[in-house]
Amino acid sequence: MTNTRTRTSLLGAAAAAAAEAVNEALAAAQARAMAAPAPGPAVTSVPVARSAMRNPAARAPGHAPDARGGAGRGAEPTPAPAGRGAGPTFGLLLRESGETLIDQIVRSVAARIDDRLLRGGARMPSIRAFAASHNVSAFTVVAAYDKLVATGYLESRRGAGFFVRERPAMALNSADGAAAALPLRAQSGFDAKPIDVVWLVRNMFRQMPHQQMPGSGVLPPEWLDGPAIANALRAVSRQNPNLLLSYGVPQGFLPLRQQLQHKLAELEIAAIPDQIVTTAGVTQALDLVAREFTRPGDTIFVDDPAWFLMFGSFAALGAKVIGIPRLADGPDIARLAELAALHKPKLYIINSVLHNPSSTSLSAAKAFQVLRLSEEHGFLIVEDDIYCDLHPGSAVQPATRLAALDQLQRVIYLGGFSKTMAANLRVGYIATSVERAERLADRKMLSTLTTSDIGERVVYKVLSEGSYRKHADRMRARLDGIRAKALRQMERVGLKVDASPPAGMFVWVDAGCDTNVLTERAMTDNLLLAPGSLFSPKQLPSTRMRLNVAAMQEPATWRFLERELGGS
Repeated sequence: MTNTRTRTSLLGAAAAAAAEAVNEALAAAQARAMAAPAPGPAVTSVPVARSAMRNPAARAPGHAPDARGGAGRGAEPTPAPAGRGAGPTFGLLLRESGETLIDQIVRSVAARIDDRLLRGGARMPSIRAFAASHNVSAFTVVAAYDKLVATGYLESRRGAGFFVRERPAMALNSADGAAAALPLRAQSGFDAKPIDVVWLVRNMFRQMPHQQMPGSGVLPPEWLDGPAIANALRAVSRQNPNLLLSYGVPQGFLPLRQQLQHKLAELEIAAIPDQIVTTAGVTQALDLVAREFTRPGDTIFVDDPAWFLMFGSFAALGAKVIGIPRLADGPDIARLAELAALHKPKLYIINSVLHNPSSTSLSAAKAFQVLRLSEEHGFLIVEDDIYCDLHPGSAVQPATRLAALDQLQRVIYLGGFSKTMAANLRVGYIATSVERAERLADRKMLSTLTTSDIGERVVYKVLSEGSYRKHADRMRARLDGIRAKALRQMERVGLKVDASPPAGMFVWVDAGCDTNVLTERAMTDNLLLAPGSLFSPKQLPSTRMRLNVAAMQEPATWRFLERELGGS
């Protein structure tokens, strides 16, 4: 009896001690969870992995695990392999947490896998067993498992169920280790390769605050009309599903082309829908035109400076790219005539309105001379008017569109909505003669079949609703409200602005030093500049750079420029 009582008391003491240890561990985990900046709801009574309790949002698929986590720190014992009975449970599901049951399951399972509490190859509970043990529907479990498969946490084996996917042991931490070995500029978030066109484009696509990218070529997302895009997407989603599941037509969504006919008419450009071909932005439009109307060895003229992306694209096609000096009112006509006689170009790419990077526009006198040289030397003019809707009209800044003078005889007109509506929709268009439009539609069909019919339907919906015009007015007014102040600050910090543009988002400034070097230094301050060397086909060092006035609202940008340029 004594031995029995002794054994009982010892067991009871051990149980009490174990319970106390568990309570202390849970209390510590809850304290960490309350201290962590988790956007999701705190779950204080859920026996899930400790890292998930610290910060539920950080354990979502696609995020790296908490460095303090792991199965080796007394979190929870590794569960027995699923399939024996109901298998392990994955936490209490809260129906009033604001997070869907599906997402709660995904987060909890992902956290256990990240913390190695579920090992690669372990079998997950069956759908029926999981649903029964967590009091949810089988549909909810199926949806959660499918999400986990899509994000690489689980794999489905036909006839056997779902299993934890084998993952490389160092995959989750390799990024941290690599970053520690990189120099300062690489750790700043920017690509550490030499500065060139690819470097700038790659870094412009970094997920960084717009205020840290004064060299970017877009407006801040909050300036765009997100609600209008969302409403249009909802309207398109309510259409006949069969319309959304098939290819579009190579020439583009007809109602959109009809809407573009009205838009072009407002610019005094006459074009029927058969003269319009939709594209995946102006980038694809330029590529299609170059592929259709040039052959390897042909010459293409571009403005110098000009939009840098096309230089490499044309060179990759085997074309010879030559820059025409750009002045405040358009190209240097004497130089254009001289080079045209010498090289006999096939195409001349030009921004007539709100030239990138200077925001200057073409005068009527220069426009007539460009058309005359085009006819004399037999080259086509490709007029890139992507910034059309940011131009306030000739009353504010004189501007002449070549397509309006020529009526699409020798001019191929390009437009799009990536700058003013949504870059992610990738909807642009080409307007030209009927014969050339047919050729370009065939070229498009051979390269990409069609463009996104869904995106084109969304753009059509936004344009046809009538609110886009007011949205464009708001963007122009917002730019006008900050441009003058930004120009004064540029001069104060030591930048020289030759011609202050009265419209547009860009300013072409002279920093008085090699802007490649200045860009290198800016990288260490987590700032992205656009050096002038990238805007010329020659890619020579330059004291110029492009600044986006919409991205010049960050005090750190001005502090950097003042420090580096010695402004007063």
